[in-house]
Amino acid sequence: MEKTDREEFERYARAYKDTAYRVALNFTGSPEDAEDAVQEVLMRLYTAKGPFHGEEHVKRWMIRVTLNYCRNLARAAKRRAPVPPEELALSVPFEAEEQLGLFTAVMSLPERYRVPLYLFYYEDYSVRQIAGILELTESNVTTRLSRARAMLRAELVEERV
Repeated sequence: MEKTDREEFERYARAYKDTAYRVALNFTGSPEDAEDAVQEVLMRLYTAKGPFHGEEHVKRWMIRVTLNYCRNLARAAKRRAPVPPEELALSVPFEAEEQLGLFTAVMSLPERYRVPLYLFYYEDYSVRQIAGILELTESNVTTRLSRARAMLRAELVEERV
């Protein structure tokens, strides 16, 4: 790998490794599996042959590779059980108690709802972009977001009662 390629890799790795970790954590529910996913994605980025067309292309590519790796991991028979959201919250720092409650509620959602919700609210992707990343229709993404919001509302209202 040439020096400019290495510098470009290091720049992309610094910029998007946290995003890859958060996507993997949202998908797997396991910090260990999320760390494994990030390592794999960074290795694939390092060995990627094709040219990238800007920062957004790299970010979307890394999210796509992360999700594919996590799906393959989920299919593996020896997959670890996900960490309960309450324990998972201990490994993530929060500024306010409300953030901890919201994080726990989001992490308790099924993966099919949790990942689109994360991409929409935390990574600021549009419904169309999420549909492309997750290989779903836009209406399917909209439905999943709607159901995720309804589940979160129910969960958060239940906690307050």
